[in-house]
Amino acid sequence: MICTRARTPPSPPLRSNRHMKRIPFDELHRQIKRVLVDLGVPPERATLGARLTAETDRDGVRTHGIARLPRFAQWVRDGVLDPRAAPERVASFGAIERWRGHRGPGNLAAHAAMQRAMELATQHGIGCVALAETSHWMRAGTYGWQAAEAGFAAMCWTNTMPNLPPWGATSAALGNNPLVIAIPRTLNDAAAPIVLDMAMSQFSYGTLASYRDRGLRLPVAGGFDDAGILTTDPAAIERTQRALPIGFWKGSGLSFVLDVLAAMLSGGLATHQIPADPAKEIGISQIFLAIAPQSFPSMQELSHIAQGAIDALHAATPIDPAQPVRYPGEATLRTREESLKLGVAVDDAAWRAFEQLETHTEPPEIRR
Repeated sequence: MICTRARTPPSPPLRSNRHMKRIPFDELHRQIKRVLVDLGVPPERATLGARLTAETDRDGVRTHGIARLPRFAQWVRDGVLDPRAAPERVASFGAIERWRGHRGPGNLAAHAAMQRAMELATQHGIGCVALAETSHWMRAGTYGWQAAEAGFAAMCWTNTMPNLPPWGATSAALGNNPLVIAIPRTLNDAAAPIVLDMAMSQFSYGTLASYRDRGLRLPVAGGFDDAGILTTDPAAIERTQRALPIGFWKGSGLSFVLDVLAAMLSGGLATHQIPADPAKEIGISQIFLAIAPQSFPSMQELSHIAQGAIDALHAATPIDPAQPVRYPGEATLRTREESLKLGVAVDDAAWRAFEQLETHTEPPEIRR
């Protein structure tokens, strides 16, 4: 039976402390850095890569933190990802630049691209970096938080391998192409941004796996089962690979235009050119946009505008009084505070897989 009530999906499947352990943030960062260095990432860059990964788990996005490292390690061992590669600028058009990631660590390339977009925005009011030939950027929202916490408004997105059927089709021809929109905001003199981080599928495949591992149904239909019927069974959707686009045909169209624009601006690959195999999802295209704070009124005025909208949102009558309406990023800030106080909660299974990584001090030859 499909749940049809419109409501925000509950957070317990991804944030429950069942089957979790708490690890101090500094210890988690140290252990991730050790693994990255052993895999061939230069120490200074490994420090940043470990921080970005640890912050993902700190903020409760457990599908894209240490849970992604076994796949990263496999890419290195298979020679499809170069752990030493750094992104570089290859063309410039005023406030727009093209960069190449050279198939290096995706989160490091994305962080550098957003940093450069902010530098361009400081100079021009708005800045854009189009990044080609990169790898999975881990948590999409990382780069929205990066910009908004520095006082910039931002938008970024990536294409992916084909893993989402277009509306009206049964086979995957689109990516779930995550989109991030970030709005700077302060609260009590501290950064408290609004950050929307969403895939073009109703549920990402990482989220489907999280629900399935816990034996839980989805709160709303997330895709089609073997009979072509909408279902809340995450395992059935994983089997068919028929995830549901957000907004049905509207999400399908949005996924398509994000892909085309990323490929055009970066001069990189489009979704149909990326191997439909998670083990080979390398060479993707990404866009990073930043708008500088001097383009706005004062930050106090901006925060006042944002707070008014948040107050109106919070005043909406919730379907379930135990689950009040949240603005994008609100739960992240609460989870972050809890993680820094009690330790970062990590899944036992993900931690075991992380500990069992067989690392190499000398990565194999990279295949171009």
